[in-house]
Amino acid sequence: MKDTNTIYDVIIIGAGPGGLTAALYASRSNLKTLILEKGIPGGQLNNTAEIENYSGFKSITGPDLSMKMLEGATQFGAEHVYGDVLEIVDHETKKEVVTSGETYQARSVIIATGAEHKKLGVKGEAELNGRGVSYCAVCDGAFFRNKEIVVVGGGDSAVEEGAYLTQFADKVTIIHRRDELRAQKILQNRAFKNEKIEFIWDSVVEEIIGDESVTGVQIKNVKNGEIETVKTDGAFIYIGLLPNSEAFRSLPITDEEGWIETDANMMTQVPGIFAVGDVRDTVLRQVATAVGDGSVAGNAAYQYVEELKEQIEKQNI
Repeated sequence: MKDTNTIYDVIIIGAGPGGLTAALYASRSNLKTLILEKGIPGGQLNNTAEIENYSGFKSITGPDLSMKMLEGATQFGAEHVYGDVLEIVDHETKKEVVTSGETYQARSVIIATGAEHKKLGVKGEAELNGRGVSYCAVCDGAFFRNKEIVVVGGGDSAVEEGAYLTQFADKVTIIHRRDELRAQKILQNRAFKNEKIEFIWDSVVEEIIGDESVTGVQIKNVKNGEIETVKTDGAFIYIGLLPNSEAFRSLPITDEEGWIETDANMMTQVPGIFAVGDVRDTVLRQVATAVGDGSVAGNAAYQYVEELKEQIEKQNI
């Protein structure tokens, strides 16, 4: 069991690319650092088959990059424990991080909890989750070998994961509510050239059909209102992200949608509380941007803690 009477210099909530990089920079600056993570280190990286846009690697799998980042984050003594954070209590010079099992103390906190996939919110989605409905191609793609599946969405994730799924499925149909994709052009071009990928434009999913498993999706054309049923063995959903910030809503650090707002040093409106990566209000959510955020926050936390210690020493003189 951890000694919860210990006061850490910084507690990092979340072990995705941003959190792990923050831990690297903070611990390398000799800050006593604790990483709290409720799942597998790497976050959304573990749901990505192949990463081709992270500097230093021509191509690397998400899980492999996760492990390399964890090794780097802990090489200078940062501790890593599992914990589901329920809230942060701000006592100005000290923060309490309350988990489902313990309460930890720190002089500063870096929130790196990321974001999760939006749900369609249609009939059959929750009921068939894990039985044909999926949000992770890497996790579930192999179950659809020689089958037909649909991918819902039109951004980078939908198109990239749709292409990944073609190595298993006989056919992948991408359903998008608009008449053109939002994904990067290089991803679009690959998808258009892939003989296993088809597209249904201007359409939204109204219902996911099936009893024991997915057998089809009911879709509606947003332009003419026509309803049709597309037979499928699975539905992979990539329609956007929601911030994992529910535990921090009591603090004045989020906007109306829950994204955490920061300054250029990644600090929120509460001194000593920082945020990095996908949970932050930012224009681009990529591995590289999360890593950049983490390096800035790790350094900023060091500056904050050093100044805080000086203030405390002066007050005790």
